[in-house]
Amino acid sequence: MIWFWVASGIVVLFGFVVVRGAPYVPTRRKLLDKAFTTLYPLGKRDVLVDIGSGDGVVLRAAARCGARSIGYELNPALVVVAKILSRSRLISVRLADFWFVTLPSETTIVYTFGDSRDIKKMYKKVQQTASLHRKDVYFMSFGFKVPNVQHEKHDKSFYLYKVKPLQSGKAQV
Repeated sequence: MIWFWVASGIVVLFGFVVVRGAPYVPTRRKLLDKAFTTLYPLGKRDVLVDIGSGDGVVLRAAARCGARSIGYELNPALVVVAKILSRSRLISVRLADFWFVTLPSETTIVYTFGDSRDIKKMYKKVQQTASLHRKDVYFMSFGFKVPNVQHEKHDKSFYLYKVKPLQSGKAQV
């Protein structure tokens, strides 16, 4: 009987997250390492924000490049896993809904494995961040292009966009 309740709890945790965002699908380390060296070379001056950080694989890849990284994740179980696996002063994992947070002013790049349903909305959120902080912010998407927006670079499944602040502060796509 206890297994039923445990299984039900897991289904509820992961099911809720799928309704609110993309499912948990970790990106392969080798692909991330290549993206963070050739597509957007991460370094010590960077602060990467990962939307839906899952188990923290992207955060750890950023830390290996010397960058600080902040992950936002809805699933409490994955936040715990990420905190256990990502013990570094360069990494911060937060149980939070990305849509309701203000990204730090130090943010230089936002990473996502979004989905076709939300990718345009994510881009707008990054554009609002760029406008709020009055600086360019890069947006890297794994797997999905932002409709009607020209990417700056592309490598296999990664798309990199340079998001410029708008004069009015309102996102436009």
